[in-house]
Amino acid sequence: MLKRLLYAALLVIAVIVAAVAWNTWRLTSRQLMVTPAAPLALEREAVAGRLAGALKFRTISDPASGDVNAEEFERMQAYLAQAFPRMHAALKREMIGHSMLFTWQGSDAQAKPVMWLAHQDVVPVAPGTEANWQQPPFDGVVKDGFVWGRGSWDDKGSLVAQMEAVEYLLASGYQPRATIYFGFGADEEVGGRRGAVEIARLLKSRGVQLDYVLDEGMLVTEGIMAGVSKPVALIGVAEKGYASVNLEVTTAPGHSSMPPHNTAIGMMSAALTDLERKQMPAELSGVARDAFDIIAPEMQGMNRVALSNLWLFGPLVKKQLEQSAGTNAMLRTTTALTVVHAGNKDNVLPGRADAVVNFRIRPGDTVGGVMEHVKQAVNNDAVHAALDVGASEPSRISPIESAQYALINRTIREVFSDAAVAPGIVIGATDSRHYKDVSEHVYRFSPVRAGPDDLPRFHGTNERIGIDNYLEAVRFYVQLARNGK
Repeated sequence: MLKRLLYAALLVIAVIVAAVAWNTWRLTSRQLMVTPAAPLALEREAVAGRLAGALKFRTISDPASGDVNAEEFERMQAYLAQAFPRMHAALKREMIGHSMLFTWQGSDAQAKPVMWLAHQDVVPVAPGTEANWQQPPFDGVVKDGFVWGRGSWDDKGSLVAQMEAVEYLLASGYQPRATIYFGFGADEEVGGRRGAVEIARLLKSRGVQLDYVLDEGMLVTEGIMAGVSKPVALIGVAEKGYASVNLEVTTAPGHSSMPPHNTAIGMMSAALTDLERKQMPAELSGVARDAFDIIAPEMQGMNRVALSNLWLFGPLVKKQLEQSAGTNAMLRTTTALTVVHAGNKDNVLPGRADAVVNFRIRPGDTVGGVMEHVKQAVNNDAVHAALDVGASEPSRISPIESAQYALINRTIREVFSDAAVAPGIVIGATDSRHYKDVSEHVYRFSPVRAGPDDLPRFHGTNERIGIDNYLEAVRFYVQLARNGK
């Protein structure tokens, strides 16, 4: 009997090993086979200089008013008109507040138009960090092979690269077959309500339906994804929703010499601890599963084995992915404790404690589900929870089995020929979410390379872009326009 059980166990192990080996061996690359695009005759220093010029303007948006820094936006727009005369002469420009809508008329009136997005506004420099910049953030310096300045990546780099592409194509006599719209918002960093929302509403009122929308988003990552030696270019097919929840505890204030068993700070601390400890569930499914299925053949060693056999290693892979902040954010609705206020004197028990918890909502979860999770995780009626203004549901997921996705995929492969391409989820918010009523194919990709040292520069100190990297971005937009024929 024991021998039979042993033989049966060995047989099961052999079958599992064989299945794992077979799945790993038969997995072949799903990357498109393309011919790399030919280099463009771009004047390197002149192209870099035009981007640097756009970085000199402090186009910092304000959530309360579009008139804040209005002169800076107007000065930058005048500069762009001077720097890109062909585009401003050949394309129709409409102003929506300080946001711009350009129309490049296509040769085929029956072809469905497309839209490229970028934004003019930038975030401010954190007070007290100005001295930490190697180059002043608003001087637009070209030095050591980089263009330095706030907005060089987010997102004037994309905006000016698109203008460079149009200028280059117009100089060669090119006209797109399908009309291309360019939506350059002036308030993306504060929600896009005055820019992208109004541009999308205008297009909808005109009956415009777009073949696809392309906005800023995911990057060509280098040395970031464990187990992959080549760069990985991720196309954002969805973006997370957003919800901030205000927590409040009120009690009777008192003297610190006679503290009660439950204080406002104590109850708030317990609530925040519960929320951080009881995270919403992680799932290796949907876009995350698609991404790892496509990336698996590009991996080596045990990473390839594990991702090729998620039926067996799924729980282990998920646990491993949860250890990294970047990959954890792909799997779940994240919980971030961002603001806490309580007390103003060391010997006084405050009668109130307030906190804000920010959630980035995974597609599949909802704002309502977040509020229910908060209620269950805290489980204390003394802690009042209220949804802050500005919450938004996750975007819908744009298909990867579509001609529109294939177009962007092919263009990336032609320009970044050393990169593997896969879908992904944008964990931040972009203007693209406001265009859901005018297109079913909304994608988010920024054609720039980024390594581990680059990611902190987004909204951080020493934002910069390599000149060669920036030239690749221009090539990408030129190639995307040409491929749209």
